[in-house]
Amino acid sequence: MKDRTLKIIVFIIFFAAATVFAARFAGANILKFYIESSIGNCQKIPILCLFPQEEITLQVSIDKDYIATLIPYESNRLNVFLPKGFTITQETSKKIFYEKKKKPSNNEAIYLFRQEPFFFINLFPEVKKFSINNNYDFIKRTLHARLTEIKTLNDAFFVIMKSIFIPDLGSQENTKMAEFNINGKKGFLNYNLSKLGNYFDCNIIDDKGNFFKIYIKDKSATLSLSNVLTITSTLSDRL
Repeated sequence: MKDRTLKIIVFIIFFAAATVFAARFAGANILKFYIESSIGNCQKIPILCLFPQEEITLQVSIDKDYIATLIPYESNRLNVFLPKGFTITQETSKKIFYEKKKKPSNNEAIYLFRQEPFFFINLFPEVKKFSINNNYDFIKRTLHARLTEIKTLNDAFFVIMKSIFIPDLGSQENTKMAEFNINGKKGFLNYNLSKLGNYFDCNIIDDKGNFFKIYIKDKSATLSLSNVLTITSTLSDRL
């Protein structure tokens, strides 16, 4: 994970340097063209032109019966209840949850990630100039970034971050982006429900400002949107 994070940071630095050059010597249209040719356009990566339009509130209707079917996952950084049959990866550790006599599929995976308050602000302190002061502000600005609305270098930076930050969502033909509020946790959910499998990218900020990501690759399409929101409601901080 450290090597992957380093590669991402190096990529951002070199890409940002090239983008600064393009922005200084060209206009917004050239800047958009530069990003399209380097990352992709809205046809190739539809998520680059989407933004959270749904609002999901789940304050009371937690599916307790469904929680009873889940397995508690504990680490020194977080607690959460997760479904069986998935390979669980938290940063550098991996664990397989499976039912007896059932071989887990490599297509069923859950990735967990946690960072402390102000993580993104400390990583990119320059964003404070744009009234971005915490993890929630950073994630919101990133997920609202759209390739079609690039006018400044700041806009370009967040489109680049969006392309890096959002994991594989399949074909993206049915991808939706939503904002949610679940039992004191707020955040953003990117999801794709299709015949080829379901994908869920949950970005959560708790009341302390901690950031969590729960990414679920459900190729068998066994999980519903309600299931995933219920899983998210069980998340708690250990630090």
